[in-house]
Amino acid sequence: MPIADVLIYTRTAGYRHDSIPTGAAALAELAASAGLVAETTEDPAVFTAERLERCAAVVFLSTTGPVLSAPGRSAFEAYVRAGGGFLAIHAAANAEPDWPFYGDLLGTRFDGHPEIQPGVVCVDTHDHPSTAPLPDRWAWTDEWYNFTSNPRGTGVRVLARADESTYRGGTLGADHPLAWCREADRGRVFFTALGHAAEAYGDETFRAHLSGALRWVAGRENL
Repeated sequence: MPIADVLIYTRTAGYRHDSIPTGAAALAELAASAGLVAETTEDPAVFTAERLERCAAVVFLSTTGPVLSAPGRSAFEAYVRAGGGFLAIHAAANAEPDWPFYGDLLGTRFDGHPEIQPGVVCVDTHDHPSTAPLPDRWAWTDEWYNFTSNPRGTGVRVLARADESTYRGGTLGADHPLAWCREADRGRVFFTALGHAAEAYGDETFRAHLSGALRWVAGRENL
């Protein structure tokens, strides 16, 4: 049996978040709590069929810009379609801007954000491991990401939304998705727009959100 592990990918070709080291360390801890071994890398050469076969999940942690080679793209797409798990966090919505498969996988793309400020996350459902620990209305401070389009209708299941009335600068209106999941062929995909600041990765509620997402994409928890 292949070793089940988590590949945390942190390469950036655009803006680089200061929170990446803290976030990677937190994700490694969450992986360990799920019985998984984590590796953090910025090397695109690891994206091969042989390496990805060992992965229970691949995490893109605030990756920006073109971060995969052409062979890496092919290996990653085959991995997801064959049943791999993929967790995309925060600025990962701004990765691989010229790769249609990646945009289709997420269901939308990053389209700017207002200043960091407090607001409220509205949880639509608690029957997913990522949202089970969250309150119905979760007071949170972050960069409230806007997107080029609402991903609803692209095959994703929206789990949590931003209440735009609680902060300045939202552009999607009353239905502003922030966290969602989908199945892509046999693979599991999860995106959360939250996670800008290093402090977020020490917050127990946010860690519970990430832990549930990671366990779900890795097949450790089902709906």
